[in-house]
Amino acid sequence: MKVRYVRKGLTSLVVVSVALLVVGCGAEEKPRTDKATATAPMPQDSKSTPDSKPVEEPAVALAVLKGEDGFELTLTSVERDAGGFLTVKGSLKNSSDRSRAVPPRIRGDETEVLEHGNSLGGATLLDSVGKKRYYVLRDTDGRPLTTTGFGILSGGKSVPVFMQFPAPPANTTEVSFQLPTFEPATLKLS
Repeated sequence: MKVRYVRKGLTSLVVVSVALLVVGCGAEEKPRTDKATATAPMPQDSKSTPDSKPVEEPAVALAVLKGEDGFELTLTSVERDAGGFLTVKGSLKNSSDRSRAVPPRIRGDETEVLEHGNSLGGATLLDSVGKKRYYVLRDTDGRPLTTTGFGILSGGKSVPVFMQFPAPPANTTEVSFQLPTFEPATLKLS
């Protein structure tokens, strides 16, 4: 007898649940204005309006450095800032078809940098005219101001990278970028 009441109770619960679900999912009479609506993209003409945002074009490679095991470092920007820093940006790519570990030697061999894991801490800029070498900056705990935490990179994949250096003097217009296991490259400074 108890089974009959339990079954009847479960049936009632299911009927009520379905009814609430149908009511809750019913169509609204008027579309809500705060919902995002899907629209087809409007064709863009060559004229731009003040409200339109410029379309970002892919970064142009300033240099592509070949490394060991099929790694490539593409440098896309070198920017001086008012604070006396020079930031180099780009991407590190595994151009092979297999997953590979990023070579640990790219972090350099300084004890302070080695303590903070795999990074681009071994990168340097060489100013041959001023006869100076600039190392990647470190924070107060000795961590390099560069992309860190490299591990395994899948075949064909790339990751964005950056490195920050002290800026060479304003009259220095060219430096040699060097990173262990990669070929060097000449970078023009503005």
